[in-house]
Amino acid sequence: MEGDSIGRRYDGIGVGYRARRRADPRWESLIHAALGHARTVLNVGAGTGSYEPRDRFVIAVEPSPTMIGQRQDGSAPAVRGSAESLPFPTDSFDAALAIFTVHHWPDPSLGLAELQRVSRRQVVVTWDPELFAQRMWLVAEYLPEIYEHEATLATEAAIVERLSSASTQILPVPFDCTDGVLGAYWRRPEAFLDPEVRRASSGIALLDQGIVERALTRLRNDLASGIWSDRHADLIQETELDLGYRLVVAESA
Repeated sequence: MEGDSIGRRYDGIGVGYRARRRADPRWESLIHAALGHARTVLNVGAGTGSYEPRDRFVIAVEPSPTMIGQRQDGSAPAVRGSAESLPFPTDSFDAALAIFTVHHWPDPSLGLAELQRVSRRQVVVTWDPELFAQRMWLVAEYLPEIYEHEATLATEAAIVERLSSASTQILPVPFDCTDGVLGAYWRRPEAFLDPEVRRASSGIALLDQGIVERALTRLRNDLASGIWSDRHADLIQETELDLGYRLVVAESA
C-alpha cells in the first residue's frame, strides 16, 4: 500500500509520541470549533489520536502500527490505510481532519482530493516553513537544514492552493504548549537537549543526526555561557508566538 513508507517511518520515530505529542487544549478548542456542526469526522494520518473530538462519531486512518498501538483505550476505531486511497464512499463524513500529516503523504494532491471526496468540510493543521524559519531561533541559528528540508514539503501554500475556498487561521504557540511540535519549545531551549523531545519532532528526527548533534553542542554551550539568554531576552516576556502554524478550513463544492 502507498502508506507503507510513511508507516515504516513512524514505526521508527513514533515510539513515545503519545507522551510528547499531547493535544494542547488551546489548539484543541480552535480545531474543534473549525469542525463546525459536523457529527461524523474522519481523522486521516491520525497518529495516536490527538485532537480527535470525543463528542462526535470519529473514524481514524493511520498507516503506522506503532502509532495505532499507542492509541488510548476508548479512542475512535482506527483503520490502517493511506490518505491517497481512503476506503470510504463519497460524502461519507461531514468533516475530515488532517493534523500535521499532509507533508508526509507520498502524493499530497491525491490525498487532499480524497479528503474532498469523502467529506464536505476539511480541517487541516499545517505551517508556513518560511515564516517558521524566520521566527524560530532553532532553525535560524542552529539547524537551517530543517528549513532546507521543509521548504520542499506540501505545507500551507500547497494545501490552500489544492483545497477549494480555503481559509486560514493563525495557531499561536503558547509558551507552555503541551503538543511537542518543533515550535513548542521556543521559550524552553533546554528541551531540545532531551532525545525524547527530538524524537517526537519529525523536523529533527528525520535529519542527519550527525548534523543535529553538532548543532546541539553549540546550543548546549550557548545555554551554559548565557549567550542564548542574552540573545533572546525578549522572548522571556512573551506568552505566545506566531511561528507560522496554521489551521486551514475548506468546504467541498
